[in-house]
Amino acid sequence: MMKCISLASAVVLSVALAACGGGGDSGVAPVVKPATTSGASDASGTGGSTQSEASKDSGSSGSGGSGSGDTSGSNSGGSSADPGNTVPVLVSNASSVRNFPLVSVTICQPNSGGQANCGTIRNVLLDTGSFGLRVFAAAIPTATRAALPIQTDASGKNVAACAAFGSGHAWGSVRTADVKLSSEVAAAVPIHVMTDSAVVSQKPASCMWNTALTSPSVLGANGILGVGTARNDCGSMCASTALEGFYYTDSSPAVPVAMPLEKQIANPVARFPVDNNGVVVDIPAIPAGGASSATGTLTFGIGTQSNNQLSAAGATVLTTDTWGNFLGSYSGTSPVDAFVDSGSNSVNFDDTSIAQWKGFFAPTSDATRSIALSDAGGASANATVNVGNAISLFASTNYAFNNLGGYMAQTVDLGLPFFFGRRVYYGIEGANASGGGTGPYVAYASR
Repeated sequence: MMKCISLASAVVLSVALAACGGGGDSGVAPVVKPATTSGASDASGTGGSTQSEASKDSGSSGSGGSGSGDTSGSNSGGSSADPGNTVPVLVSNASSVRNFPLVSVTICQPNSGGQANCGTIRNVLLDTGSFGLRVFAAAIPTATRAALPIQTDASGKNVAACAAFGSGHAWGSVRTADVKLSSEVAAAVPIHVMTDSAVVSQKPASCMWNTALTSPSVLGANGILGVGTARNDCGSMCASTALEGFYYTDSSPAVPVAMPLEKQIANPVARFPVDNNGVVVDIPAIPAGGASSATGTLTFGIGTQSNNQLSAAGATVLTTDTWGNFLGSYSGTSPVDAFVDSGSNSVNFDDTSIAQWKGFFAPTSDATRSIALSDAGGASANATVNVGNAISLFASTNYAFNNLGGYMAQTVDLGLPFFFGRRVYYGIEGANASGGGTGPYVAYASR
């Protein structure tokens, strides 16, 4: 996912998407995220760069706009036995980035019940390290985009938004849309339309970070679905203060502006009428050498239906801050910020004893490491992670790996490899769930 640069600590070798609020890495070489990060990744499949997601190429199977105009919704629901709160998650060569989990999202005219002027956007990165839906304008059908009004500030001027991830930055408009995922519809949600031509101002220097995420081919996906622990991408700090790096008046030059919570880019799950207290990411285990693809499930709600129970799962539950951060330490080091982020394509931590290649770990033989996790409430657990040789992994034709690791200073980023063979739960701030208590929290259990 993506965490905000303001929340990310440092840029390292692997790719991470870090947007405002959380933490995550997805790709090429780990990036230490700020409070919110999500991940970029190796686009070529041959390695990663210190640039985050912007270093990818367009991606083999339509990651650059493949669903624009598709309103079939064929990838947005479940089978007849599905209670309507799940969408499939696919890791495959649909993106040029290895370990990039993709979903489909339908956006519609706001307050239409998810029925009018809809378009389904395929190949959207599932990012539990960021908050809010961000879609490239080129991936949205023209009629749909025209039906999405642009947000304005208190003076009536149009608003532009900046998203700074560990791997790069994006600039675009803030529009309002109904967001539909399976049978769930979030009404009139502020979303980020990246590279929207309706924005006339130039992006300010305070928005620029690493690579400019200007197209689906650069990111490796048509957008980013941020469904982590926070309700908004910035929260109270942006509601009361005009902060650089977040919201701007669309003027020449663009000027930072405060944004009330109801107008900030929002986690759509928190806006569902039901199943709105969190999400569950469930991905089966894969072989140590990787797999050509992997299919999992994103389930909405925690403890609200038979398919999202946490209380009987025997899960490890860790309280987090608003942005999904807790604490992690390795080999007796002092605890540092830690997070579990599907938007990071590798597991990243600070271990200089493991050989590196372009920011990824490349040990001569497969390695295993134990990371101590804890939270402010005294809960603790040990997470075991496997580390393979990235050179060998990328030399294969596989796109899903459970042992891709990378170096990241002073941070523990449990990226997508941690998800294989586990069910990972994210409790949204202020929402209650049986077995998890009141969010924010993250929990995980073996499948």
